[in-house]
Amino acid sequence: MDNHKTIKKNDVVSRRSFVKTTGLVTGGILASSIPLEAMTQTGKVEKLKLAVIGCGGRGTGATVQALTADPDVKLVAMADAFKDRLESSLTAIQEHFDGERNIKVKEKNRFVGFDAYKNAIDLADVVILATPPGFRPLHFEYAISQDKHVFMEKPVATDPAGVRQVLKAAKLAKEKKLNVVVGLQRHYEKKYTTLYNQVKQGNIGKIVAGQIYWNGGGVWVRPRQEGQSELEYQMRNWYYFNWLCGDHILEQHIHNIDVANWFIGEYPKMAQGMGGREVRTGKDHGEIFDHHFVEFTYPSGAVISSQCRHQKGCHNRVDEAFQGSNGSMVMSKGIITDLSGDEKYNYSKANEGQQDPNPYQVEHDRLFAAIRSKSEVLADAEHGAKSTLAAIMGRMATYSGDIITWEQALNSTLQLVPDNLNWDSEAPTQPDADGKYKIPVPGVTTFS
Repeated sequence: MDNHKTIKKNDVVSRRSFVKTTGLVTGGILASSIPLEAMTQTGKVEKLKLAVIGCGGRGTGATVQALTADPDVKLVAMADAFKDRLESSLTAIQEHFDGERNIKVKEKNRFVGFDAYKNAIDLADVVILATPPGFRPLHFEYAISQDKHVFMEKPVATDPAGVRQVLKAAKLAKEKKLNVVVGLQRHYEKKYTTLYNQVKQGNIGKIVAGQIYWNGGGVWVRPRQEGQSELEYQMRNWYYFNWLCGDHILEQHIHNIDVANWFIGEYPKMAQGMGGREVRTGKDHGEIFDHHFVEFTYPSGAVISSQCRHQKGCHNRVDEAFQGSNGSMVMSKGIITDLSGDEKYNYSKANEGQQDPNPYQVEHDRLFAAIRSKSEVLADAEHGAKSTLAAIMGRMATYSGDIITWEQALNSTLQLVPDNLNWDSEAPTQPDADGKYKIPVPGVTTFS
């Protein structure tokens, strides 16, 4: 997975050298974006209080990046369903900075449980939302209601009900001029933004077709532990349950689907496809598929072929390619060719000798620069919600074998995440007597 690795001190350069390198590469992206007068209040830089909700690998990494983006950000609160995960996250953050930052979170500000997010959000100016995505709509809605700036990971929901909830909160965030960044980090990656501008300038003409891929061997499995309730097991092994994850077409492949939406400038009007479980069929793999193939059709007539796979020993590719009326583009190569196949643009040649900044870091640099300057408001939530819906639409198509339209998906009554969960609640998905979970069956599974 691209964004679920916990950042540890040994995995990355020191904060001091990282900030120095980033400043050189970006031309001082943070410093140049923040007017000095906005940075000071009676001669002192305003402190921004940060809370992280969801203390797994991504929450830990995002917290390190937020603290790196602005030296006057202070981590004041943390929240997670599990105390052990919260404590290990705090330790990893402290070890990363290794005394260069005084990272201390008071014991009373370390909140555990289903309602812990409220307590942590209330103490902060800026919040990181990095729980399993099924909880994202609830947490985002509350953060915006409390006037907080937000960084939230993708996807932003696992069902249409959650998408609608996020869209409503996104509208309110815009009205309140709150900054929201969604972890679709290709929007903050120099290579992608440069190639996007090439498309906008007409260098491949109108996009008429494309292929997008997230094909790999899969992710971690966390076996069931003795004494775990079904609910705890599913939450610790969240990737394999749709109410928490949404299947890998949503949790990972959303990146590629989102790039297609972004470059075409539209969202798909319908999806049809196929998928299933051929390799990853054990009871420890929950209820999700191990492969999906979807054909997305856009209002402009463009057709995108989408494939994602979790099968070891197969050809791997994470990439996007587009064909236009005047030429073609392959993102991984950074090359644009004309209709004869002759090279028109080469990103590597155009940027020879330059090191691109880390987009995971840039999205936090941009967020805190916008908060400081107050002259720019970042508003990623609506687009993040619509790309989330596009991926959900693809999942609905592969699960059912039917054509699913945008309107059908947006207005669907499907709600996977129960209201008012607590540790006494039953898990939304239950295994049968053999410990196996019900798997969607194309031609049988339906959606309304």
